[in-house]
Amino acid sequence: MAPVLALVLALALAGCAAKTPEPTVFRAAGDPIWSAAAFQPAQVAGTWRQVADFRTAGSCDAGGVEITPTSEGLQLRGTLCLAGKAEAVSGVAPLVGPGRLRVKGEDWWVIWVDVGYRTLAIGTPSGRFGFILDRGAIPVDRLGAAREIFDFNGYRTEALTAL
Repeated sequence: MAPVLALVLALALAGCAAKTPEPTVFRAAGDPIWSAAAFQPAQVAGTWRQVADFRTAGSCDAGGVEITPTSEGLQLRGTLCLAGKAEAVSGVAPLVGPGRLRVKGEDWWVIWVDVGYRTLAIGTPSGRFGFILDRGAIPVDRLGAAREIFDFNGYRTEALTAL
């Protein structure tokens, strides 16, 4: 009887153990996602403001990044709010395909850029985060276009928040 009671108590205590929270994702990883095949890296040189992102509770403030094209990829320097956490972004992000960068070991895809290279929508195949960068204050029409592109790529756009 004592071994049975010990087993029941052990199972009860195991049920009380803190569970590791599942990471928030903003798109189903199996859904198709497309990068901007016509993306021209030389056109993104300059200072970019984070104007929207996919928010979680307790998210950080908007960030910004300085982008400099190099022969190895795009040199990034700044801080961005990614998946609710402020993350320093620095170093060269190699281009690994059309409109595709590798930043800190993770694939970042440019899923849309407007014709004047004023607005970038960047997502991840994993759906861990997505955000919009702009060279200034983003007008409503470009914010709407970026939102539609995120929707097309399987993102839950109700979580996209203008900053």
